[in-house]
Amino acid sequence: MLTLEALRYTEGDFNLSADLSLAPARRVAIIGPSGAGKSTLLDLIAGFLAPKAGRLLWQGQDITTTPPDKRPVAMLFQENNLFPHLSLARNLGLALRPGGGRLTADERRKVNEALERVGLGGLAARKPGALSGGQQSRAALARVLLQARPILALDEPFAALGPALKAQMLDLVQEVAGELGALVLLVSHDPQDARRFAEETVLVADGAAHPPVPTDELFDAPPEALRAYLGL
Repeated sequence: MLTLEALRYTEGDFNLSADLSLAPARRVAIIGPSGAGKSTLLDLIAGFLAPKAGRLLWQGQDITTTPPDKRPVAMLFQENNLFPHLSLARNLGLALRPGGGRLTADERRKVNEALERVGLGGLAARKPGALSGGQQSRAALARVLLQARPILALDEPFAALGPALKAQMLDLVQEVAGELGALVLLVSHDPQDARRFAEETVLVADGAAHPPVPTDELFDAPPEALRAYLGL
């Protein structure tokens, strides 16, 4: 269980509170107006931001002050964060050896298997600039697969893709997350992403990340903040 216990974050006149729990192996969308704090919420969970009050717990263990690289969280950003001067094999190798260094034969096998899993078999020697946007997204997902962490946080990673390709990537994330048994947190501006992908949805609005609600239930009877966001 991922628990945000009376969590509070402030920066200038921006405030965000969260008091909720998310179960392992669930698919959760995070939606809300621009600037409401969706990405901030992910950054707090991943450890890139520190709360002003409250605690963050994973499986009962307090990780509030645990550095990002020691947390059970793998992040997938919109920019994919692939190093342009490195081949895909070396980019993915950093998931196994963050400090760099030569991979073992077994680690190289794992990299190739991850590329095969996301449909990029045979492209290990290519650099990111030689790939399409969809292929770069697949490579970033392969890196997450290698990290094999129990929480997968996605900050609008497919926003630049067309509708059909984005749908394919969401389906692939669902498959990969199922294999890992990972809790997936998907930030999106698109309600259709939530409907397609998420079992539950967290609404971030009015200075708070609200407890998760079954996605269909939330959209079938949206609260006022969500109605305003959707223009209903």
